[in-house]
Amino acid sequence: MRFLAITLIAHRPDPRTGIQKPAHDRFREVLDSALLAEELGFDGFGVGERHERPFISSSPAVVLSHVAALTKRIRLFTAVTTLSLLDPVRAYEDYATLDHLSDGRLDLIIGKGNGTAQRDLFHVTPEDQWSRNAESYEVFRKLWRQDKVTAATRFRPPLTDAEVWPRPYQRPIRVWHGSATSKESVDLAARYGDPLFSANVTHPVEPYAELVRYYRQRWDHYGHDAARIAVGAGTAGICVAPTSQEALAAYRPVFEANRALAEKTGLPVVFETLEDFAERSSALIGSPQQVVDKVHRYHERFGHTVLHLHADAGGLTESRHRASLELFQAEAAPVLRREIPDPPFAWGPVLPAPPLAQESAHV
Repeated sequence: MRFLAITLIAHRPDPRTGIQKPAHDRFREVLDSALLAEELGFDGFGVGERHERPFISSSPAVVLSHVAALTKRIRLFTAVTTLSLLDPVRAYEDYATLDHLSDGRLDLIIGKGNGTAQRDLFHVTPEDQWSRNAESYEVFRKLWRQDKVTAATRFRPPLTDAEVWPRPYQRPIRVWHGSATSKESVDLAARYGDPLFSANVTHPVEPYAELVRYYRQRWDHYGHDAARIAVGAGTAGICVAPTSQEALAAYRPVFEANRALAEKTGLPVVFETLEDFAERSSALIGSPQQVVDKVHRYHERFGHTVLHLHADAGGLTESRHRASLELFQAEAAPVLRREIPDPPFAWGPVLPAPPLAQESAHV
């Protein structure tokens, strides 16, 4: 099993203290988190993309480029690239450049994104967002594989023998499809034989497991090799301590503050108590053995081989969060790496694309 540390770069008051740091300091925290993730042996570091409050992750390619300059080994993920909002040509240019700067360490997780404010900002409607996502991905995919692209597009000017630079370092890049609530993204992933990444954060396991089952059905429908399926899954929080009592005590102020904020802002409260949250959500709160047991329970439902954890403290003290990640990597991760297989593709350094004259136009 492989492990990612992911941040959406939320920028809001600390749930315990009520203090909100300046945006500049928040970005420095993200860079520190990336360095810590590499130091502790995580396999990947991910940055989300949001274009609305309370997030400042509107430019993940820029953030990941800085992370690439500071790190040497860890793979870099987007989580997610909101292709329903973006011009696929511009997105390709950004990420092909980042792929070179990172020496081929880039993976993309794509998705339509969510939130009314960012849809309004980009003039995307609930009715056309899925069509935009699919079209943008299909164009992006061709741009990464072909030297000249022709595409009769609906949502951007058509392309005729278009050449887009730079040509990529990896050929092709690995693209995951983020899945949260709908079958459209799941079907798109299965259609192209791409891996799926389940959000697996807000609700108990059932709706996410149903979408993973659908993904496997559609994978078979499109005639792909079942041995090539790869699924990733998120977690709703992390607090690992030597005992469950210590973990619950440390996380309780965070849970209570987050629940109060949800009630104040009118968001649904899915888990009424911390004990229910620790038991039925995907959060990893407890001793190392409890964390191992929970990941196995979810693996029985998903068959996932990649897991993402929160890179941010999320209301825990920085020292507590670091101790939690250290304990996870020291005692839980080695067991999970032994007992759950890796995804069915190479994870290490990727060979660069061949010179332009040797490149194929095959999609």
